[in-house]
Amino acid sequence: MLGKCRQPGAATALFKVMLSERLKPTVDVYTALVGAYGYSGLLDQALATVEQMKGVADCKPDEYTFSVLINCCSKLRRFDRIPAILDEMSYLGLQCNAVIHNAIIDGYGKVGRLEEIENALTSMLEDGDSVPDIYTMNSIIWAYGNHGNRIHEMERWYSEFQLMGVEPDTQTFNIMIKSYGNAKMHDKMMSVLKYMKKHFFSPTVVTFNIIIESFGRAGNIEKMEYYFRLMKIQGVKPNPITYCSLVNGYSKAGFLDKVPGIIRQTENTDVVLDTPFFNCVIDAYAKSGDIKIMEEMLQLMKEKKCKPDKVTYTTMIQAYNVHGMDEAANLLKMEVGMVDGKLLVSVFHCYSKLVFHINQCMH
Repeated sequence: MLGKCRQPGAATALFKVMLSERLKPTVDVYTALVGAYGYSGLLDQALATVEQMKGVADCKPDEYTFSVLINCCSKLRRFDRIPAILDEMSYLGLQCNAVIHNAIIDGYGKVGRLEEIENALTSMLEDGDSVPDIYTMNSIIWAYGNHGNRIHEMERWYSEFQLMGVEPDTQTFNIMIKSYGNAKMHDKMMSVLKYMKKHFFSPTVVTFNIIIESFGRAGNIEKMEYYFRLMKIQGVKPNPITYCSLVNGYSKAGFLDKVPGIIRQTENTDVVLDTPFFNCVIDAYAKSGDIKIMEEMLQLMKEKKCKPDKVTYTTMIQAYNVHGMDEAANLLKMEVGMVDGKLLVSVFHCYSKLVFHINQCMH
């Protein structure tokens, strides 16, 4: 838990408490500590913990330990460390399982290293003990669909995995719909949705959010609204991301008069509007130059117990500056502590002059 919360210091302290209480750590405890360090970016400490395990009786690192370590390397984009870890596994007589192969493939996919993905998949197939599964399929399809618009290769890999006996799931279709939407291939996007219906795959809130966002980005408000209505008809509850996509679509098309209606709709539901949603609304009014409404949205945000963040204030400050409202921008900076060095020097200079004049008057 502490590792997932990115609190490696607290995890280390708890581990030391275990030792002081003479509680013998198990392999799982050490592995949890490896993850606490690795997922917090402390890769050297994670590796040192694995080395420490080797010297503890009955706590030799196992496949799960190394899968966590390699997953950390992939997420931190430290692919340079993976070959040495795989060699260490081989030296210890441990097999590279499907989880490890998938972690490597997914890591390469996230950064668009497509050649390395294919090499990793070849290694997985040659391994013999690890069979590609739905996680392998989704990682590879996502990589080709989201990097360089390699739609044709994405479709090829979709067919290849089916020949391997790997069947798609809803996430697979969501990935493909998003890829087609990003490529503005809306006909293919709809064909995936029809395929899902034909084969009894129920669209999720993620499916509808992707479609709504895609049509909104393309400026097709009619289709965007149609799928929003269809979503509710089919009993799929919208979430803050849905409403944010609607706001962005209306903003792009110049229909900001529809935004208040979106906010009113949420009041009749149990949807809790979050900071990113209000940031979308504030950004929309900022871009349109409606400064007064932008300020009203900030007030509404606070009334809804939704805490503004740096994005909120940066958006407003930029809007003030664009419209020549430098004084308002500086006041907001002072209010939220977003003051740069030059402004601080200017404020200090003005303050010094004021003190000087007061002293002169007193004398």
